Amino acid sequence: MSHQRLLDEFTGGGPVAPPPAAPAGRPRPPPLPGVWSVEDGNVRHPLLRPREIRALPFQLDLARIGLEEDLLVVLPTGLGKTVIAALLAAELLRAQEGKVLFLAPTRPLVQQHAESFARWLVPLRVARFTGTVRRPVREGAWDSADLVFATPEIVANDLEAGRYRLNDVALLVFDEAHHAVGKYVYVPIAARYLAERPKRGRVLALTASPGGKDERIEEVVTALGVRRIEARTREDEGVREHVQPIEVDYRWVDLPPATAHIRDLVGEASRATARKLQKLGFLRKKPIASLSVKDLIALRAEIFARPGPMVRRFGPLFHQLVLLHLHHAQERLETQGLAPFLQYFDRLEAKEKPSRGDLAVLKLPEVVAARREAVEFLRTTREPSHPKLDALVELVRETLAAPRDHPCRILIFAQYRDTIQTIQEALELQEWSVGRFVGQATRDSKDKGMSQKEQARVLDGFRQGRFPLLVASSVAEEGLDVPDVDLVVFFESVPSEIRAIQRRGRTGRSSLGRVVVLLTRATRDVAYQKAEARREKAMRRIVRRLSAEARQRATRPRTPDGGPSEGSPPPAGAS
Repeated sequence: MSHQRLLDEFTGGGPVAPPPAAPAGRPRPPPLPGVWSVEDGNVRHPLLRPREIRALPFQLDLARIGLEEDLLVVLPTGLGKTVIAALLAAELLRAQEGKVLFLAPTRPLVQQHAESFARWLVPLRVARFTGTVRRPVREGAWDSADLVFATPEIVANDLEAGRYRLNDVALLVFDEAHHAVGKYVYVPIAARYLAERPKRGRVLALTASPGGKDERIEEVVTALGVRRIEARTREDEGVREHVQPIEVDYRWVDLPPATAHIRDLVGEASRATARKLQKLGFLRKKPIASLSVKDLIALRAEIFARPGPMVRRFGPLFHQLVLLHLHHAQERLETQGLAPFLQYFDRLEAKEKPSRGDLAVLKLPEVVAARREAVEFLRTTREPSHPKLDALVELVRETLAAPRDHPCRILIFAQYRDTIQTIQEALELQEWSVGRFVGQATRDSKDKGMSQKEQARVLDGFRQGRFPLLVASSVAEEGLDVPDVDLVVFFESVPSEIRAIQRRGRTGRSSLGRVVVLLTRATRDVAYQKAEARREKAMRRIVRRLSAEARQRATRPRTPDGGPSEGSPPPAGAS
């Protein structure tokens, strides 16, 4: 027991009822006609609790496909991807030996999925494997479990240590499957499963946003060994009548003249540094004004790839670091405000071992002048750090004042922890109760991280309406289920279509959803918003094409034994 953690550590506090006792052996009831039947609008199955899952046709259709072949499901957030996994898990556990392994990228998501399955399925033997920085925590045992919910890092480490194999996993679920690229731990786990899985073992991958480029989506599909892709949108027939619409609105602000002048000072230093790099033969493919963080990170690799002695790389690397700092500072100024802009340089100055580039950017005359003017502006004016803060306060006041039949909930996303602190202070000045939801990393005494127990307590308070406002970082973007969020606010636009879709998905679950994006004219906000819209449109087009191709493969003639006919592609995972 010393290596186990009690369930009350993952709740909002107070007494916790003990879970129902799991049976010593899994029940083996006979199948129902059509696998799952419908009774009074709910799904009926021997391993599902009565009247717990609504019978939505598109969910049942996708679960039936998952019984036959490995499947990637692309569904907007809030359309019940976890329900599909539960339907599939119930039937596979009924029909065969083995267990279900459900992987999710974060501990709060693992906890959430385990709780959902406990509501929907009859009592089964459950294990939950999550991790801490120092040691993993395992609740339950692998060998005896019917359902295992885990973070992938723990499973990967256990497999590497030979603690168990995947040859008895009847269903492997990859939640937030868009992570399955590059070196992410989903990739080696999937490869191992495809090599070890039982004859009737299945892969179910779930995501709301697989990516906006062909190569990224193909990488996800290849890594997971999935050949069938099924996508549904809120507008599709058979879906739209079961979901709530989401309204997306934009509120525009302008940088005040003083902030614009500070921005111009930093921009002047950026252009001067970029021109030095151009003289050295770099940054000649794009206009200086169009350079992104991605371009500057790629520049570092380009510098190292140039032939010649290492000493010739020192100068370009120095200028690259200075330019990257200036880019980050200018982005914070334009999209976040003067306070986060100053905090960026303050943290750079406070580093124990700053590099030559760190020190150099702090000594640039333009940066010295910009910091001085920013401090003076905040000291002598009553204007906020960024005009978005006034727009946010007005928006929150309007929403809180609107009549509704439930406690109001407003979720505000911000890119940077410094901004979260500024937003929280601005909202608390209005005497509103505000919650904060960030990751576990502690940056300093003023910006402490949150443990999993603290995260769970904050989410529980927000769900129950103990405070109407929650300001969150990207940690809250993926999968966390908070019903009836009246408003989701993007404090800034994000260029990632994956993150934008995840943010929007926090509303419009059981009632009309509303999203407002705060944008600053003539800044990076505008470019990021256009980039996100373009990538999301491309993602939908690519997913529709891949889904259609998968359906065509599924309708090709098959041999009498059920296998593909000659000339058909091999199934996923076949060698």
